[in-house]
Amino acid sequence: MTQEELLKKELPYEKFLSFGPEALTETELIAIILRTGTKNCSALELAQKILMKASGKSRGLNGLHHLSLQELMEIPGIGEVKAVKIKCMAEMAIRMAKQKAADALKFDTPETVADYYMEQMRHLEKEKIILLLLDNKLHLIEEYMISLGTVNASLLSTRDVFIQALRARAAKMILLHNHPSGDPQPSNEDITITQTMKKAGELMDIPLIDHIILGDGCFISLKKEELL
Repeated sequence: MTQEELLKKELPYEKFLSFGPEALTETELIAIILRTGTKNCSALELAQKILMKASGKSRGLNGLHHLSLQELMEIPGIGEVKAVKIKCMAEMAIRMAKQKAADALKFDTPETVADYYMEQMRHLEKEKIILLLLDNKLHLIEEYMISLGTVNASLLSTRDVFIQALRARAAKMILLHNHPSGDPQPSNEDITITQTMKKAGELMDIPLIDHIILGDGCFISLKKEELL
């Protein structure tokens, strides 16, 4: 038999042992996580049903981030244990991507900042604003969630921003937030907030050095766009 014929014939677990994880389809990877099916439905068939439901939320495996436990458990054959496994798998993917990006993270480079936070924030269904508080060498002192808004808007308080910046003795700041639509183009409100924070930062001697907006796999730096 050719390798292609063997790949088609073998069950996911055996296929993993013979050829490694890179030989598995997305359905087969999920089937191994599930481990078992039901009397009337194999693990592979359950995995296919999960991917089909996820595809209605986003493309491919990324849709798993948008499925709640309840939505997963609506699939016949998926109980709480299997649903929790799937959600844990999705969370591990986010943390692994964030850890990989952390090795090269420099807060004077918007590309690496965006990479670091992308998997954590690209799947959120509400706008979330994070304040990154930095020292003079642009090392992260801490991150602070300023606002968790609705799908359409996030409210940001200038007072809250500088209370946190002064408390942490920050030297510089970066604002970071996501657009649930997936399009990182700044709104008029985003630009106005950025200009307000820039002016306040100059007065407080804690400059805002960038405002990064994350979309779905893409981002915009307002500094690079000369909007800061």
